[in-house]
Amino acid sequence: MKKTVAVVGAGLVGSGWGIVFARANYHTRLFDPSASVRDGILPWAERSLGDLAEAGLIENPADVLSRLTVTDTLEEALDGASYIQESVFETVEAKTKVSLAIDAVMQPSAVVGSSSSGIPASRFTEGCRNRGRFLIAHPVNPPHLVPVVELVPAPWTDADATIAARDLMQAVGQAPVTLTREIDGFILNRLQGALLMEAWALYHDGYASLADIDATISHGLGLRWSFMGPFETIDLNAPGGISDYASRLGPMYAGQVRHPPPGPWAAETVARAETERRAAIAAGDLARRRDWRDRMLTRLAAFKKDAGLGT
Repeated sequence: MKKTVAVVGAGLVGSGWGIVFARANYHTRLFDPSASVRDGILPWAERSLGDLAEAGLIENPADVLSRLTVTDTLEEALDGASYIQESVFETVEAKTKVSLAIDAVMQPSAVVGSSSSGIPASRFTEGCRNRGRFLIAHPVNPPHLVPVVELVPAPWTDADATIAARDLMQAVGQAPVTLTREIDGFILNRLQGALLMEAWALYHDGYASLADIDATISHGLGLRWSFMGPFETIDLNAPGGISDYASRLGPMYAGQVRHPPPGPWAAETVARAETERRAAIAAGDLARRRDWRDRMLTRLAAFKKDAGLGT
């Protein structure tokens, strides 16, 4: 029996989802309302699959590409799809509109996962007749290279829909993390947000440059965090484990809590950071740098696979 999934919204995140499903032998239909986005999906996928093959992460890129179909209508994309990954623009208005459109033509038994980065499903699925089949399935960009995906049910999400989404994510090689209930930002962006707020505060107060703050992560914390989380990190960083670490260093961390710079992210600080970053890499080179990032992530994924550190 042919396994069919649909991706609605096929920008950077949606296209990555297409590769996730297609390389796991799912026939994947992708739809985006923008014709220019639709036209760019398969050429981008072909290049990305070539990189994955070169790194030894897939064997036959042409075979994977053959399972990707770009459709001109939402109805065509959803026809027969047992799972639908929504990846449209991150606003309540946009997600409400697409959720209602999906709801109108989906199979009642299908499951719909939203790539929302921080907006809970309860804010845009309440009006759907099949709202029990909707939940958050939030990936990291790009999802075909970073496997974690947060599953966050709305208060009305059917338990079996959450289980089905988790089973699917495991089947396609992702690393699902299931939240027990909704919270703004979910887990990943709340953790990232805490780090970013302190990074902005340190930069705002002039303690270090952007490059040096970044180096602290890329050449320090990030090396451990690429294969273990913060709790395992501290469990291994004290002779007696996590409780020993807490007793030794807990008071130090408690004394470091402070308020972030003025405003959500102070405008004048962001402007200074923009100047510093554009001196390091011009705005016109950002796309090239993203391609470089993806190549580095591909190599890291290959290393983790060879080292037995995959999902």
